[in-house]
Amino acid sequence: MIQNGYTEKINVKYSEVEHNHAMKPYALLNFLQDIASKNAEDGGFGYSSLYPRGYAWFLIKYRMEFEKYPFGVGEYELTTEPRGYNKLFAFREFSLSKEGQQLARMYSQWAIADFKSRSMIPVADVVSGNKYMVPHVKREDDLNFSKIRQINNVDYEKAFEVRYNDLDINGHANNGNYIIWAFEPLNFEFRNARQIKTIDMVYKKEAIFGETVISQIELKDDYTTLHTIKNSSGEDLCQVECTWINN
Repeated sequence: MIQNGYTEKINVKYSEVEHNHAMKPYALLNFLQDIASKNAEDGGFGYSSLYPRGYAWFLIKYRMEFEKYPFGVGEYELTTEPRGYNKLFAFREFSLSKEGQQLARMYSQWAIADFKSRSMIPVADVVSGNKYMVPHVKREDDLNFSKIRQINNVDYEKAFEVRYNDLDINGHANNGNYIIWAFEPLNFEFRNARQIKTIDMVYKKEAIFGETVISQIELKDDYTTLHTIKNSSGEDLCQVECTWINN
């Protein structure tokens, strides 16, 4: 379980739930990003600390497990804890609850990049010495990142253009957009009848303004979907593997 973390109340509005009243995955990812950003700012290793040095945080991986996917508007409790760093990466954990019931846990991996060189900087070189960021120590109850399988057969496909509205303060598409692109090709009946059980995401390359991205899906079975988002050059931008259960 998360210990010594930062907790805040979030209020989910009608604009943040889907047709079947499930919280929009895009909204969930935005909540995670916002609380992570605030916690990092308060700890002295957030945007205002890194940006003047020419650095920025980039999300690399998510593992999400839902005991019960969040449905409905109202107040939720979201907790996060920075889990320290190794040489190259930093780790962060999240927990989502409603009315005292834990609904989900999420685990994430982050990197730091140099704006000018567009290359990764060892996280240890940037945050070492910060009292809120200590070397990463794995716990027995940590979620484990899963290796996402490659798509063999494309069952659904759809193209999108990266809009100005999709961009974040770093100038590339916000990480929440990838979940929209990943799920959008699925048909209405599939989405409306199911809720998400697990999500694994790997972010591989940024998407920039005006670029065309192609979202491809393989339906492995009735409750498992593989997703790949590519740019027009065929490079993988993001991979997702999701398991679902009936509503």
